Amino acid sequence: MDNQQRYIRQMILPGFGLAAQGKLAKAKVLIVGIGALGCPALQYLVGAGVGQIGMVDPDAISESNLHRQLLYGQADIGKSKVAIAAGAMRLQNPAIKIKTYPVAIVRQNALDLMKGYDLVIDATDNFQAKYLLNDAAAILKIPLIYGAVTRYQGQVSVFHFPDQEGVSYNYRDLFPIEPADNIAGSCESLGVIGVLPGIIGCLQAAEAIKIITGIGRSLAGRLYTHDFLETSNYEIAILKNEEVKPLTREAFLITENQSSEYWEEIDVDEITVDAFLKLKTKEQVFVLDVRESEEYPAIDFSDAQIPMSELIQKLDLLPNKEICVICHQGIRSVYAAQLIQAKKGLKTYSLKGGITAYFNKLT
Repeated sequence: MDNQQRYIRQMILPGFGLAAQGKLAKAKVLIVGIGALGCPALQYLVGAGVGQIGMVDPDAISESNLHRQLLYGQADIGKSKVAIAAGAMRLQNPAIKIKTYPVAIVRQNALDLMKGYDLVIDATDNFQAKYLLNDAAAILKIPLIYGAVTRYQGQVSVFHFPDQEGVSYNYRDLFPIEPADNIAGSCESLGVIGVLPGIIGCLQAAEAIKIITGIGRSLAGRLYTHDFLETSNYEIAILKNEEVKPLTREAFLITENQSSEYWEEIDVDEITVDAFLKLKTKEQVFVLDVRESEEYPAIDFSDAQIPMSELIQKLDLLPNKEICVICHQGIRSVYAAQLIQAKKGLKTYSLKGGITAYFNKLT
């Protein structure tokens, strides 16, 4: 193994050594969400010497990210998270192989994206993604390192990996039913203290290192909760829920013979704000907002709002006319437009620069 000096401080640890470092070098880890949890997890896994890391995130960096996503800076606003993160990590540790997937993980691409990785880190911030990752990990039999933060509390656990008794647990053992959209919240709607996801993301990286190297005791079968205000933590034991039944690949995909073609490279026209205004004035296009419902600012010029996370299930709601997709920064809209063109065969545009560019043009 090359460049042992980089890792010497962990290699001299009792029970670690060259063998554990070699396991890290051969490991492949997928991080879904390169935000508040994903950034610290990514940085410490790259630092530890994990051989290959994949990053999944469709979003661009916004100013509201910067208080907790310290991998990014002011100059990065508007740029792709995975692109900026990949560049920084390749400079930090050139030996690590970095793969980027600037897409939203959805039911029709989850299995393809996760296949071939040794474990997955759930660094997402919404319930729909967490249930999706859990179900896909169960089918693929890949350990899933769960993390979540809200306001002043954070949680970590490990699913689909045996505990000391040889029992593996499912996220649905803990939370059997996905909450309704109006109950679930995210950092945007509920708020979060910036340092908290740093703590939880580091714990997720620690769990990944333990699983890969075989040292220590993982959080499998235990839900760890950290309270920022009290500087306290506690654990609860997870119990098997006998009503949770194994999910088949067919049931997961909902419909047979779906493919991941829509998130591969499909050309779409990225139109400027000026071109968009002309089309909209002539009512030539149906304007689709693919931001999540809690995102701001609110707008009054879209014809419908279908979040990117729900788009694959709601394609039939779209009219048979030309469509212009908009989002906050013009990142998600490209992938939504690719999906619509591939699945509906409609002429589809993406508003370049998104709603940010739109309002900058008008002011």
